[in-house]
Amino acid sequence: MARLRGVQLDTISVLARSHELVAYARLGAIPRKKIEDAYWGPQAETFEYWSHAACVLPLEMWPAFAAQRRSRTERGFRWHQLEDQELSCAGVLQRLRDEGPRTARELGGAKKGGVWWDWSEVKIAVEWLLDVGTVVCRERRGFERVYDLAERVIPSGLRDQELDSESCARILVESAAIAMGVATAKDLAAYHGFAASTVRSVLPTTTLRPVKVEGWREIAYLSESAEKGLQPNMRGRNVMLSPFDSLLWDRARLERLFKIAYRLEAYVPAPKRVVGYFAMPVLSNDRIVGLVDPKRVGTTLHARHVVVHHAGAIDQIALALREAAAWVGCDTVSIDRVTPMELTSSLESSLNNP
Repeated sequence: MARLRGVQLDTISVLARSHELVAYARLGAIPRKKIEDAYWGPQAETFEYWSHAACVLPLEMWPAFAAQRRSRTERGFRWHQLEDQELSCAGVLQRLRDEGPRTARELGGAKKGGVWWDWSEVKIAVEWLLDVGTVVCRERRGFERVYDLAERVIPSGLRDQELDSESCARILVESAAIAMGVATAKDLAAYHGFAASTVRSVLPTTTLRPVKVEGWREIAYLSESAEKGLQPNMRGRNVMLSPFDSLLWDRARLERLFKIAYRLEAYVPAPKRVVGYFAMPVLSNDRIVGLVDPKRVGTTLHARHVVVHHAGAIDQIALALREAAAWVGCDTVSIDRVTPMELTSSLESSLNNP
């Protein structure tokens, strides 16, 4: 969390949930309960808010989102609207004061009974209160948000910092640079979700150093922490990445870094998918060498489609599959389809003869 400055959350769970995959990609086969506890356990130093998307963030960053909270307060509503927002919010706050932390379901139900976005009045009210910072999520139960009062769960030293908009932007720009190491102004803007013009306006007040990156048209900016942390003998991994991993957030940056075009097809109608529902890029050291669309059924990890970008990386893709399978408790890996098709036997052989 200290290095990434934000981990995106998503409900899709094919191999595992995305926030678990992010930790696994960087730290290896940590027990999944330990990962959950690190995000939301009693000792966790995190909170949830809107950054690049819905993210779990380091608690120390609470003051940096003051400008966003003010902006939402001034707007007065989220995309859902309530007939009597003041009354609904007052009721939620009273329940939280009297009864302690609660999920939306415990407060009266998250949905009206229809599609997932058909929220109940309670859900709309409590999410609005989260938007403006009156209520905070610092815990999840069964992947349900647990809401509590900011006055109870945000330390006063952080809660009392009411930073101006320029200070918030400067902190978030520095934060994005820590996460990416080297980035253009547009890259920095995309990381926490604000305008490139805002980034450019505060860049002169940051510690970032302008640099030229070979092959990049735009000036880039290098963070001090990345420059000091460069190690010539660093070892990489062979690992499948979540489509919601921060390395993949900005598709233009991804293509610039790895020379690949990537698209998440989970929201594409099935007949129109090229790779598959949840295609996970396979990172091998400093190259993305393929894509795997996985599905876990019992103790078998099905690679429904494997796309091989580099024929010489078959062993690395097989290793990434075996390690991912073992981490989620699968003892078998099966291959349904490989592109190019003529590499099928090579991949199966590598999987079965490590």
